[in-house]
Amino acid sequence: MSDTTPTPSPPPPPPIRFGILGCAYIARKLSRAITLSPTATIHAVGSRSLTKAKSFAAANSLPATTKLYDSYDGVLNDADVDAVYIPLPTSLHFRWAVSAARKRKHVLLEKPTAVSAGELDEIVRVCEECGVQFMDGTMWMHHPRTAVMAEFLSDSQRFGLLKSVQTCYSFAADDDFLENDIRVRPDLDALGALGDLGWYCIRACLFAANYELPKFVTALRNPVKNKAGVILSCGASLHWEDGAVGTFNCSFLSNLTMETSVLGTKGTLHVSDFVIPYKEKSTSFSTLSEGRFTDMDLEWNQEPSVHIVETDLPQEALMVKEFSSLVDGIKRRGLSPDKKWPILSRKTQLVIDAVVTSIDRGFEPVEVLWDR
Repeated sequence: MSDTTPTPSPPPPPPIRFGILGCAYIARKLSRAITLSPTATIHAVGSRSLTKAKSFAAANSLPATTKLYDSYDGVLNDADVDAVYIPLPTSLHFRWAVSAARKRKHVLLEKPTAVSAGELDEIVRVCEECGVQFMDGTMWMHHPRTAVMAEFLSDSQRFGLLKSVQTCYSFAADDDFLENDIRVRPDLDALGALGDLGWYCIRACLFAANYELPKFVTALRNPVKNKAGVILSCGASLHWEDGAVGTFNCSFLSNLTMETSVLGTKGTLHVSDFVIPYKEKSTSFSTLSEGRFTDMDLEWNQEPSVHIVETDLPQEALMVKEFSSLVDGIKRRGLSPDKKWPILSRKTQLVIDAVVTSIDRGFEPVEVLWDR
């Protein structure tokens, strides 16, 4: 008589152990995401004071086993930490991302990744030299909706060729934010709204163009800056060699808006909440192919198709899950770090640099070069 006992499934690999450097507001969201992810766990939190680390752990219901440190170095020196999430001000990214990589910690870095592409290049170089994974914190890239939208944009019959993309991300900051937030201080986040919000808009433009860099970028006139010279509101146009054009606006001074419209020769895609979904687990976008007017231009020949995309995990948890999978492959299967993510970060940072340069040069077109 044959043995019909099923072969037991191998146990899942142990979770990737995260350390968090700093207790910034965004760190609350990522601590929740790490907790929700089935492939990750929070092992340690470091702050400039132990009191603040303890307060963060209590406020976010972290396990009692979480190691708490009164310095960022404490987390990096913890041999049990596999990866770090760095939500520090942009001016501190270079120091702590490089330090983490040299300690063989994989790096999940908040955006904007650096003050300039030159700084980012050095961060990525050290990560590659040390064999650790690098990824930026652009959460919407990891939502399943993004992959479904990409399918539509790649369909030559439904969408055709890209002609233009327009995107906007803004929110109306209060007086306290405009006076005191780190994102309006030149010593902490000198890129202001361009780095904080424009990063997402630029990534959306690149996404629409299948991540091809534009040939040149021109900043729009009359950006708004605070008295310290930090950008509060600005925009730019991106121009590709084939004639496609992208425009974006980002602002701390306008009502909450997260719009992206992508126009092709045969179709159009529109999404109204591309950075943070209206609903955490149920999202949508609309498409229209071969749109035209009826007789006498009385109405359209059809209404847009609405596509619903649902997910069990929020996009930030999916980001953590994907990052953890890459780390697990390096740690336990001898794989090399995935180069896709640092390449996308660099392209986004290059466009930001070009916008800054265009503003500084009186809104002249600035060529975007991969090799500088």
